[in-house]
Amino acid sequence: MLFVYVVDHVTGAPGYITSSLLNGTSFVHGWEERFFISKWSMHQLLIECASIYELMGCPDFHWEHAPLLEIWKEKSNSNGESSVVLKSYSPLEAVSVYELALSNNKVTYNGEKISLPFNLELLKWANKTREILCHARVPDKVKFYNIYGTNYETPHSVCYGSQNAPISDLQQLPFVQSNYISVDGDGTVPTESAKADGLKAEARVGVPGDHRGIICDRHVFRVIKHWLRADHDPYYNPTNDYVILPTSFDIERHREKGLDVTSLREEWEIISESQDGKENADSEKTKVGSISVSHVGDGNTTWEEAHATVIVHPKSEGKQHVELNAMSVSARA
Repeated sequence: MLFVYVVDHVTGAPGYITSSLLNGTSFVHGWEERFFISKWSMHQLLIECASIYELMGCPDFHWEHAPLLEIWKEKSNSNGESSVVLKSYSPLEAVSVYELALSNNKVTYNGEKISLPFNLELLKWANKTREILCHARVPDKVKFYNIYGTNYETPHSVCYGSQNAPISDLQQLPFVQSNYISVDGDGTVPTESAKADGLKAEARVGVPGDHRGIICDRHVFRVIKHWLRADHDPYYNPTNDYVILPTSFDIERHREKGLDVTSLREEWEIISESQDGKENADSEKTKVGSISVSHVGDGNTTWEEAHATVIVHPKSEGKQHVELNAMSVSARA
């Protein structure tokens, strides 16, 4: 049995969750907000939403970069002199900040004011849920694969106030705009969190894409089909997303077996790298190559071709630098 998991969340999306608890969140901007629930109303709903507490930064996880709640605070000493300091709170320490900041949070319903403070009971349930998930294991006969989004700035830590505009009272936080400190991820979940499922994976693949966009990404489908052996390309490596180019022997062998044919064409040009601009026998050489690979499916119904330019630079201090660029892929049905 094979289980492919396209990551939604594991240890949470701490930057967004902190902001959601303290300030609410909006999924649309501009004039579209008139047709959607307001940010403030969303804020009140999320405070009573159990899944939001489950998405908080896990205090027991060994983060490479721990998510922080940072606040520029104004303090006064015994002489009445004020100073500004930047205070940082870990996921566990931040709970007390949430409690105080939301202690007077209320919503008006039918003329009555209803208190909606930070819900410690929901936090306890969320912590118990995380504890259960940490001990979960996939059966031995099930192969687990993990796909997660990358290359998008993703809120990881949150900062309130500034050196010029510090926070004097934590109950101001629900009315202050947050500033994000971002890391790599899918725009919603950090990469570090997305890979932290705690399970033994056959492979983990990061795909450049946003939180929802990777669901319909062509690359993701190719990776999944490869793992399912539904459209198996013996030269494709989904972990690094490259194709090992076949030799003439491999091509001929596949042709004899009646399999799909992959053709390879190479063209190389040598450029002199002599310092005086004159080529001689001792000059270092730069090789510029053009490589094309084409693949024809059964009955010539599908055709794919990829082109790339390869530049092999002269050796320097015993190291060889190879540059691959100008790649394009086209497909026809």
